[in-house]
Amino acid sequence: MLLALSSDQAFFRETTGRFLADRAPVAAVRRLRDDPKGYADDFWRRGAELGWTSLLVSEANGGGSISGDGLVDLTLIAHEFGLRAAPGPLLPTNVVAATLSDVGGPGHTDVLDGLLSGSTVATWCHGEPPPGDHLGEIALDMRRDGSDLVLRGVKRPVEAGGSASHLLVTGRTGDGLTQVLVPADAPGVRVRPLQTVDVTRRYSTITFDDVRVPVGQVVGEIGGADEQVAHQLRRALVISNAEAVGAMQTAFDMTVEWAFDRYSFGRALASYQALKHRFADMKTWLEASHAISDTAAAAVSAGASDADELCSAAKAYIGEYGAELIQDCVQIHGGIGVTFEHDLHLYLRRHTVDRSTYGTPAEHRRRLAVIARDQEPAA
Repeated sequence: MLLALSSDQAFFRETTGRFLADRAPVAAVRRLRDDPKGYADDFWRRGAELGWTSLLVSEANGGGSISGDGLVDLTLIAHEFGLRAAPGPLLPTNVVAATLSDVGGPGHTDVLDGLLSGSTVATWCHGEPPPGDHLGEIALDMRRDGSDLVLRGVKRPVEAGGSASHLLVTGRTGDGLTQVLVPADAPGVRVRPLQTVDVTRRYSTITFDDVRVPVGQVVGEIGGADEQVAHQLRRALVISNAEAVGAMQTAFDMTVEWAFDRYSFGRALASYQALKHRFADMKTWLEASHAISDTAAAAVSAGASDADELCSAAKAYIGEYGAELIQDCVQIHGGIGVTFEHDLHLYLRRHTVDRSTYGTPAEHRRRLAVIARDQEPAA
């Protein structure tokens, strides 16, 4: 990322990079293709020990950041994950841990402790099947019945839904949103795996068929979680964008190196004017993606009034131009670029999934249009 890193942040990022290079090289990532989880339990526990799951958690709850700005610190880790197409439920675990730290009650302490240690995984059940979208069209019903909440509805796609011990479920209670922490093995919860293009990420459809959960499992207030959910989405977008830019960076670097090494008619591919112009375009998209991702992260961290606008602008831009950049990288590689044996497809797959989760570029452009409309002065 294009951050002016402190010495502690630089060390933190380098430590993560070395760990991923050692424990999750490309050969290891390929071997995880058919693994049910997509990552090894020991790998995730070791990552938690390095601080991957604690950056958004308050010190009072056992967490802590490197620089005092945990979200920016987390983007450094997300970027390293993108650079290497690394496995592990980084985004959902951090979103859930942050929410339990911010608004969770005493009954959620054991779950939070497990997330911090890496011994357990939790995920956020937010997006829903059509006609809903991934930006807050929540239809899952949560109604109160005595001392219980009863959940009915479907969530899809849910990252790490098959390996999570607990599900942070966002639903609707009347006109407001409610969130509740549900054990994954609760009666009425059905988890169905989905196919995905990513080699290591696993997604699921989770159905809640009159699932009963004690009111004590509510995270926040019943019917009063709208802003809480909006902030979770901002955090998810920041993490996703940082990772997507990391995937773009590796794809671009690989292609530049290839273009200088590969000769055609006695000249390096990089010497041809048409490719020089294309590389200039790609470099512009890449640097702009770095910049807008960093700007959105800083805005969310600071609680800026334009944080939603910047998050959507970043997601739309990175999703649109990142996809074009990596597709160009595939084409410049020629025939080898479309083979499974070449590493390039790992980053195309990672970016493709990041592009489509938590809102597509088209959905975020529509969101920007609504924000602009709402900001217009009254006639």
